[in-house]
Amino acid sequence: MAAAALAVSAGGTAVAQDLQQKLEQKKQKLEQAKERKGVLTTEISRYTERINQLRGEVATLRNREAIVQERLSRTEARLELEENRLEQLRKRLKRSLKVLAKRLVEIYKSDEPDALTVILNANGFDDLVSRYEYLDRIQSQDASIVHRVRDLRDEARETVERVRAARDEIAARKAELARTRQQLEARQAELDAVRDRKAQALASVREHIHEYEGDISELNAKIQAQLQAAQASTTQSDPLPAGPIRGGSSGMIWPVNGPVVSPFGPRWGRLHAGIDIAVPAGTPIRAAKAGRIVLAAPTSGYGNYTCIDHGGGLSTCYAHQSRYAITSGSVSQGQVIGYVGCTGHCYGDHLHFEVRVNGAPVDPMGYL
Repeated sequence: MAAAALAVSAGGTAVAQDLQQKLEQKKQKLEQAKERKGVLTTEISRYTERINQLRGEVATLRNREAIVQERLSRTEARLELEENRLEQLRKRLKRSLKVLAKRLVEIYKSDEPDALTVILNANGFDDLVSRYEYLDRIQSQDASIVHRVRDLRDEARETVERVRAARDEIAARKAELARTRQQLEARQAELDAVRDRKAQALASVREHIHEYEGDISELNAKIQAQLQAAQASTTQSDPLPAGPIRGGSSGMIWPVNGPVVSPFGPRWGRLHAGIDIAVPAGTPIRAAKAGRIVLAAPTSGYGNYTCIDHGGGLSTCYAHQSRYAITSGSVSQGQVIGYVGCTGHCYGDHLHFEVRVNGAPVDPMGYL
């Protein structure tokens, strides 16, 4: 019966090891995907910096567009005023030219005498003064008409220049506005493109990470089912022999005799607080040193977990046991305290062994 159980256990372990190999491959791919995510984080940071820069440029261009539009509106309003003024001046100049033309025709038709003739034909001094004053008024009126025409003509010319300048300024403002809007559209398009590239980069790496995490969960479930089946066959049979005691270097013995398949230290982004020793399910676990059991209960991912206090702040802990052999009281060095299994979070039968000093985990290899 024991041989049959061992054969079943060996078969189950072989299947579990195959699944474990696949699991490790998936974990490697997951780590690579996470590394890629780390690389992308730098790339995405550059995208974010570029997005912030483009946002600033877009805001500056929008502000510039508003300023140019306001200046254009003011210039257009000024042009309208100047054009209205020019129209009024042209009307007044036209009327003044008519008056001047009429006066010139009157002078031509009337054959008015010159000043010398008027003076020589005067009848006495009073008549002379009257004739001269009359002639002076006529000349002043004519001069006023000429001056008014000249002033209106000059003012009209100046207004034409202002209208031309306003039109040129409007053309320049419109060209500037068109350039600004073109730059704004280009920056907005680039901003949208960078946002899309950032989103695609994030989506790509997240998709791969989710895929690998799903595969890992599925493999874990299969491993757990295989090992539970093997464990059930083993626990129904006689326990495996404890095997020879393997001595340590600091007064401890090895709790089981097997290879270390996972050392103490960082693993998968966090601390692996002990060592994993690979042995078949049902292998008896010995107390590494005499002491008193302070914990023997299922504990989080450790599964069935036993901790022994050896005094002086030193303790040892044993995880993933299929079942306990003793759960309280004092134990002697080498005494069987439980049996190897795969309870809690694990990927195959093994013993997770810890050494703690004042509660903090240290490398067990320094004591074995």
